[in-house]
Amino acid sequence: MRTLVVGIGALGGTVAARALSSGMPVWLATRTAESARALRASGLHLSGVGGPAAAGFLSVAAVDEYREADKFELILLATKAHDALEVAPFLSSLLTSKGTLLPIQNGGVSQILAERLGGSVVLGGLSNLGATMVERGIYEQRNSGHLLIGELAGGLSERVAKIASALSGAVETRTTPNLRGAVWAKLLLNCSVTTIGAIAGQNMRQYIASGRGREVFRRTYDEALSVALANGVRLERMIVEPIPPDWREAMVTGSDYGVWLDEVIAAYGDLKPSMLQDFERGQRTEIDFINGYVTHLGKQLGVPVAMNAAITAMVHRIEQRQTKPDPARLDDLLYEVD
Repeated sequence: MRTLVVGIGALGGTVAARALSSGMPVWLATRTAESARALRASGLHLSGVGGPAAAGFLSVAAVDEYREADKFELILLATKAHDALEVAPFLSSLLTSKGTLLPIQNGGVSQILAERLGGSVVLGGLSNLGATMVERGIYEQRNSGHLLIGELAGGLSERVAKIASALSGAVETRTTPNLRGAVWAKLLLNCSVTTIGAIAGQNMRQYIASGRGREVFRRTYDEALSVALANGVRLERMIVEPIPPDWREAMVTGSDYGVWLDEVIAAYGDLKPSMLQDFERGQRTEIDFINGYVTHLGKQLGVPVAMNAAITAMVHRIEQRQTKPDPARLDDLLYEVD
């Protein structure tokens, strides 16, 4: 399957390194010709969980340079969310007549692109691969995660099976008939675990130890969960059950919530939030596709989303350097919402 990987950051670089080392026919696309030249010089080098992988000779070019190239059967879109929305219409012109665009961003990116380009072009995907780009061309895989793909309209299809088979030679690729439910299950945790940690400048285990951290987490998660259910989503279990025990209409009514929260902490508590890394690098975050997406949809559905709205605004203030990540920001959020 002739495949183009667009975006050679932590996730795209990890998948590309494993795909090329396994012998898959893969081409790489970067934002600029300068980045492409640098990657050709360095190659790809991957270490960490799953063992080392390397690719010395790369077919890599700036994305615009593929305009006159042969068409691709699969384009794996691994850029940041806002870049994905911008470049996707052009990428659709690089596909064969039955080719597929597979975005693997967080939040509502796949759904937005399917609405714009059509479900016959866009397949849904998400990743729980933990990876870090040490520097250009050098990556470290942090967990034994996988890609999960499926039709956004639901059900399984021949193309899902075919693409999963092709990608499985590089990374573990699973399929689901309920991709939408899986995307939302991950989004619930992105909204709470990742974003709150970024604002506090801490991992989840650190911020959840305080009463303010637990309260911001509870409110954020409850709002996002309420939006998902109001939107008719049938949530898919990922690492933990997406609906906490004894959860009833945006409130916890029993003691088993603590056990569920411990499961979340065990899975995610020690990870450094990727959004915090964006802050440190001075990069734009994906907040508008995470808590911002929940806020937008919640307002459409008439579901209260005050904490997610406050978090979205707070992240934008940090991006604009009007404030800095700090545990005290959680007090600010509670003050704003109350």
